[in-house]
Amino acid sequence: MAVYTKLSKNQLEIFFSKYNLGKLINYKGIEEGIENTNYFIKTEKGEYILTLYEKRVEEKDLPFFIGLMKNLFDQKFPTPEPVINKNGNYISEINGKKAAVVSFLKGSAKKVLSPNDCFEVGLYTGKLHIITKNLSGKRENKLSINSWENIYSKVKNDCAKIHPNLTKIIEKNLELIKNKWPKDLPSGIIHADLFPDNIFFHNGKLTGIIDYYFSCNDFYAFEIAICLNALCFEGKNENLSFNVTKAKKFIDGYSSIRKLNDIEKNYLKVLCQGAALRFLLTRVFDYLNLTEGAIVKIKDPLEYLKRLEFHESVKNYQDYFF
Repeated sequence: MAVYTKLSKNQLEIFFSKYNLGKLINYKGIEEGIENTNYFIKTEKGEYILTLYEKRVEEKDLPFFIGLMKNLFDQKFPTPEPVINKNGNYISEINGKKAAVVSFLKGSAKKVLSPNDCFEVGLYTGKLHIITKNLSGKRENKLSINSWENIYSKVKNDCAKIHPNLTKIIEKNLELIKNKWPKDLPSGIIHADLFPDNIFFHNGKLTGIIDYYFSCNDFYAFEIAICLNALCFEGKNENLSFNVTKAKKFIDGYSSIRKLNDIEKNYLKVLCQGAALRFLLTRVFDYLNLTEGAIVKIKDPLEYLKRLEFHESVKNYQDYFF
């Protein structure tokens, strides 16, 4: 979440007059995140999140994202409920941008997850994969391996501003990962962005998973690779290390719902390398293309350089969990 588009109270009052949510009481921009503009909204009827879609989010993908959230919510999955407007639509417009309103979830994100938290995330990741198995909607992963060379071409000339050897490291990993990437693994809808700031906890329990705007169809095991990168490393810079206990708890939670087959296990290392490279590339791009005047916390690309180094040292599936 972030704030790229600044809205006035008058704009918001006009916007919310098109919903059955009562009068606007209070609002505040949310600076966490990268992709979209988000506001915390309080009205006479309750608390909500208003999202304005920016940057990488394409208008044609919005029905998929909103439909996925609605389907998950209807099946008692801990996700925000999309709110319909007076015209019967989930997608509205404000300040020339498409927008949606969803319910505000109890709980808060943790910067660092405990091993038990990781078990909960693994369990709900497995549930998400099973619940969405028969959904008719599909969306290509716009940030899959097929997109990485294109992203790199846009930042190649400026990589040295971040790290002197970054160009060499990215090119080496692009070639290595591309040659080992799996062609066919169990697939379906994945969240694709399960970072700590997208997971809410309350009283020790997972109460919400938010931000479905990267969700797409891809390998289930790629989701696991993203989660291992996002949830199971701790420390910063030279002190960054992989927490095997957290990884074991995560995979135990996931396996209680859906077990990986042997082929998925054999490819986990390269999937983890790919996940690390994907987030390294998009963080490099965001770091070098910060929108002037935006209220946003840019994430450090070099955190994913260290993750790539770790994955290179891993020999097999067992090294992640034992």
